Amino acid sequence: MPKLLAFAGSTRRHSYNQAILDVAVQGAQEAGAEVTMVSLADYAMPIFNEDDEAEQGIPANAQAFKELLIKHDGFLIASPEYNSSYPALLKNALDWASRQTGDETMMQAYKGKVAGIMASSAGSIGGLRVLVVLRMLLENMGVIVAPNQKAIAKVSGLLDDNHKVSDEKTIKQLKGLGRDTAMLCQKVCN
Repeated sequence: MPKLLAFAGSTRRHSYNQAILDVAVQGAQEAGAEVTMVSLADYAMPIFNEDDEAEQGIPANAQAFKELLIKHDGFLIASPEYNSSYPALLKNALDWASRQTGDETMMQAYKGKVAGIMASSAGSIGGLRVLVVLRMLLENMGVIVAPNQKAIAKVSGLLDDNHKVSDEKTIKQLKGLGRDTAMLCQKVCN
């Protein structure tokens, strides 16, 4: 059974990306994956700086997040698009987790892992541009990114009053992304 770690690059209350991630997680679970969902808000860490790392080591929250990545076979990541790229919150967490400590191998948190990526926005392209750069970043760190990525456009009109995705077509697409990521991980990670 593949173990996936799911997180969004936004910690905003009623985050669109958290809403789509929730649905993709359901799809992965229905495909038999064990999914751990976390919020990056629970792993607050300073902006990465090698001088600070040299003086103080990796902050406890960054190390805890990295350990979660290491313990999982793959990831489900939903990211907002900020100026055609990923938000600093997400990049910072990924950067800290890339740092080698102790007897770890280089990029142990990433190499050989699988990721399903998605984005959403109230705009007409749904965060599509962030998926290009997020895919590039993850692949450069050794992650196998599933080809079935999703950009959910005009997402604000696809949510119910509880800020949950209610559009059946979108639910089917997102569950499919979660399922496909779990199935790819089952094939690659074992």
